[in-house]
Amino acid sequence: MSQEFEAAAGDALGGFFRLRRKKEHTAPLGEPCPNCATPLQGPWCHNCGQLAEDYHRSIWRLIGEVFEGLMHFDGRVWSNLPDLFRHPARLTIRYLEGHRAPQIPPFRLFLVVLVAIFLAGSITGHSLVVAHSITTDDHGKVISTKTHTLKNLTPEERAQTKAVLEKVTFKGNGGLASLGNWGTERVERVMDDPARFQLVLEEWSERFAFLTLPMAAGLLTLAFVGKKDFYVFDHTIFSLHSLSAVGLMYAANELLGGITFGLTGLVMIIGAPVHLFIHMRGVYRTSVIGTLARMLLLAVGSLLGATLIVLGLILTGLNGMGE
Repeated sequence: MSQEFEAAAGDALGGFFRLRRKKEHTAPLGEPCPNCATPLQGPWCHNCGQLAEDYHRSIWRLIGEVFEGLMHFDGRVWSNLPDLFRHPARLTIRYLEGHRAPQIPPFRLFLVVLVAIFLAGSITGHSLVVAHSITTDDHGKVISTKTHTLKNLTPEERAQTKAVLEKVTFKGNGGLASLGNWGTERVERVMDDPARFQLVLEEWSERFAFLTLPMAAGLLTLAFVGKKDFYVFDHTIFSLHSLSAVGLMYAANELLGGITFGLTGLVMIIGAPVHLFIHMRGVYRTSVIGTLARMLLLAVGSLLGATLIVLGLILTGLNGMGE
């Protein structure tokens, strides 16, 4: 994962997992703060804000605390995650009404879900770069098709593809011709080094994933433009909860799809729109027809937005092959 994404995820996970601080590890009151030498008056230095804790512990104590930290989740996760699927509207409404202490901050939850998605993809080894090869007869009739990752193309298949690309030239001095020739050159480099292209796409996909949030919030703002009781902030919180739920479904499908023979994928296809319907109708208090109409608008807008995001990712990846 990219350094920026790791930093953001680490910050989110830092608050997601809460270590229970042992009383015997807290520095005594009145002892100078190790950072600014101010006499301590509590578990935190009131001058610089540093935690007043003694970190000199045995290796076995540290190992025990690591396991404790991994097993002792922030208690809110055990109520928030079930509510995210069983009562999504209630979770969002309570947050918007100000009942925020019992909840995981929505953006932190969104970050953790993104981490889960990319980890699931790395565990399953699914490639972002997929190639389709088509076999035809002498009359041009398709005999068979094959889908495989680009890095697994045989040398003969790569050579054939490069031979076709070398014959493609764009004449003229206009911008379209320059763009076409630029694309052809980059694709040839991709065929020479598909593993590098995969790495570039993976790095940038983590950054482009954040674009789904403003896209979803913007579409909701457009869909509910006549609703005066809701603001962009409300739509953003709704989007964070909704995207987190869909993201967890996707991560589960990535991890379990192979052993459930596609059942988790079917559950996701059905569950995602059902979840959105229940979530939207509960939060915005819309009618059945009004909810379905707005869902259609969101579906069309999301398709267009996702297409632009994917195109932007591909162009960015191709541009990275020229460095």
